Amino acid sequence: MHDPRTEKVADLMVNFSLGVKPKDRVMIQGDIGGEPLMSEICKKVIQAGGYPMWVPYYSEYFENIFRYGNPNDFDAMMQPYVDMAASFDHRVYVYGENNTKYATQFDPDITSKYYAAQAKVSNKMLEREAKGEMKWVLSLFPTAAYAQDANMTLRDYEDFVYSAILPDPDDPVGYWNKIKARQDKVVDWLKGKKQVHVTAPGTDLTLSVEGRPFINCACEVNVPDGEVFTSPVENSANGHVHFTYPTLYQGYEVTNVRLEFKDGKVVKATADKNQDFLLSKLDTDPGARYLGEFAIGTNEGIDRFTGNILFDEKIGGSFHMAVGHGYPEAKTQNESAIHWDMICDLRDGGEITVDGELFYKNGDFAIEF
Repeated sequence: MHDPRTEKVADLMVNFSLGVKPKDRVMIQGDIGGEPLMSEICKKVIQAGGYPMWVPYYSEYFENIFRYGNPNDFDAMMQPYVDMAASFDHRVYVYGENNTKYATQFDPDITSKYYAAQAKVSNKMLEREAKGEMKWVLSLFPTAAYAQDANMTLRDYEDFVYSAILPDPDDPVGYWNKIKARQDKVVDWLKGKKQVHVTAPGTDLTLSVEGRPFINCACEVNVPDGEVFTSPVENSANGHVHFTYPTLYQGYEVTNVRLEFKDGKVVKATADKNQDFLLSKLDTDPGARYLGEFAIGTNEGIDRFTGNILFDEKIGGSFHMAVGHGYPEAKTQNESAIHWDMICDLRDGGEITVDGELFYKNGDFAIEF
């Protein structure tokens, strides 16, 4: 059954997030379960005068790669996608998995090498985005698999997804412009600041953001959105963090992650579940043990953990960090094949001070914005 909210999301992505113009070339990719949203996006691109190229992925595509592929060929297999990322004006990705765990049955070494090759596509997009040469956006179409991961019925999960993306369904652009204006004030306040100190139960961490701009995220890249982030100075993180929510990466759930940092590097990492997988990812390459991102989630409509990072990292009252590749627009120097976001709730005793001034307390800004 057609859901009119799907068309509104597509309109938001094509005309607000990307701002597609006549003759713009738009690459549309995504899991086949997200076909209803991809179809609407394709329609909106054509109506805007753009030229869409639609590449849907079936689960069998990845299964065949993981089952029969030669890792020595993965870079060559991904090169056409890197070439597209190097030449298209826009790229859209829609998550729409019908099975979020299938990759875990295959050899982690094989899947890791494929994802490392795949990361070159994302890194090319980030490079071009930082130069103003390309825009990209990603979103999710609610499937039964995502609903199951979130411990929700499909109908309730659909309502959750669309309420996070379209808090004001009558004027979604107006809503996100208001969020952008408020978060502009947060970013302006953070300009020129140097030292960040985060404390929470099980967490005491300092890091430097000197010379690193914070980026305002208000539905221009992620749909939904709601965060401000930067890439910390690479050798600056010291202390320890307990990530209160399970973290999911490449189909693996890792719980109660605790990381200890010294001079920017993860020197100790533990987890209650899938610790070996965590350690293997941290040993992917030299940059995997350094931070690529520090961010604060601001979306009050996302008030629960659902097992999907696109939503969970935006939880109002949380902060998250990513080990691995950073963002060129935030002046990162860290390169890696991974970018793994992990989330910590700050709503129960958490604080962030910036240059010694209280900035965030118990899940809300301590300064009026």
